[in-house]
Amino acid sequence: MLKTLGWRPEPLPEVAFSFNGSRHTVAKIAFVGLGKMGLPMAQNLVKAGHQVTGFDLSAAAGRAWRDAGGTLAPSLAEAVAGTEFVISMVNTGKHVKSLYCDAGGVIAVAPKSAMLVDCSTIDVETARAVAKSATDSGFTMVDAPVSGGVMGAAAATLTFMVGGPEAAFERVQPILAGMGRNIVHAGPSGNGQAAKICNNMMVGIHVVSTSEAMALGMKLGLDPMTFFKIASTSSGQSWALTTYCPIPGPVPTSPANNDYEPGFSTDLMLKDMRLSQEAATAVGASTPLGACTASIYQALVNNGYGPKDFSIVAKLLSGELGLAARKEPG
Repeated sequence: MLKTLGWRPEPLPEVAFSFNGSRHTVAKIAFVGLGKMGLPMAQNLVKAGHQVTGFDLSAAAGRAWRDAGGTLAPSLAEAVAGTEFVISMVNTGKHVKSLYCDAGGVIAVAPKSAMLVDCSTIDVETARAVAKSATDSGFTMVDAPVSGGVMGAAAATLTFMVGGPEAAFERVQPILAGMGRNIVHAGPSGNGQAAKICNNMMVGIHVVSTSEAMALGMKLGLDPMTFFKIASTSSGQSWALTTYCPIPGPVPTSPANNDYEPGFSTDLMLKDMRLSQEAATAVGASTPLGACTASIYQALVNNGYGPKDFSIVAKLLSGELGLAARKEPG
C-alpha cells in the first residue's frame, strides 16, 4: 500500500551525538601512546561515543588501558586497520618520527583515508618533516600539542594548538572536542608545536617568578595567604599563581598540596624548556629568561627531582632543597 502511494523510506541519519554544545559523528580512532596523558585522553574519546582502539609499546600502559575497559590492539598495524583517525601522544620527536616514518610505521600501514594527528610536544622541525612525509604519501596530517596537563586531560579541558591545513583543522576539530575545551588553529604544519613551545616557556618562567616572589614575601614577613589574596587580584596575577600556586595552602588543587606529585613533571618541563631554547637558537631569537629558567629546572633534574611536579621549584627557591644532596647526569 505504501509503495502504491509513492512513499519511499528515507535513509537513516548518520549516528551523531552532542558534545560541548555541538554535534559530532562517531568515528573509528586508533590511539597510540597510552601514558599519563594519552590514557585519559583516549578514555574521554570513548566517553564521547567514539570507537577507540589503543596501542602502546609499554605492556603496563596497555594493561592500564585494557583494565579501564579499552580495546587494546596487539600491534600497530592491527590498531590502525580501517581507522579514520590515528592520534598519537608519545615522548619525543625521535619517537614521533619512528612511529610514523619507520618501516611498519603509521604511514606504511594505515589506510590512506585516515587522518593523522600527533598530540606529542616535539620540535617544530621534526613536526614539519613528518607532516611532509605523510603528505607525500597521500595522508592528511596535523600537529596538535596540548596544554592543561594530566588534570586537563582527565577533565577533557585541554587546549589544542593545531598546525596544518584549514580543511584538516575543520575535519579534526570535532574529534578534539571530545578531549578539550579550547581548539585553536595556529596556522600551517609545525605551528601548533611553535605555539606549544612558546606557551610552555612562558609557564616555566611564570612558575619560577611566582615562586621567587612568594619566597621573598615570606622572608619579609608576609603571610603567604595574605600575599596570595593581594597578588591574585593585582598586576602580579597569573595562571601560575591562581591555578597552580607553587606553595601549599592557597590553591588546594595544586600539586604543591600533594607533595608535588605531577601534575606536569620537572622532567617534562625541562624537555619543553630545552625545545624553546633550541628553537630560539635556530631562528636567532633572544630568550634570556627562558635560558635562565631552563638551567634552574636542569638543576632540579640533576638532583633527582625530575619525577616531581615542576612547581617544586618553589622549594628550591625558598631554600628547602639541598641540591648538593644528589648528583645525577643531566
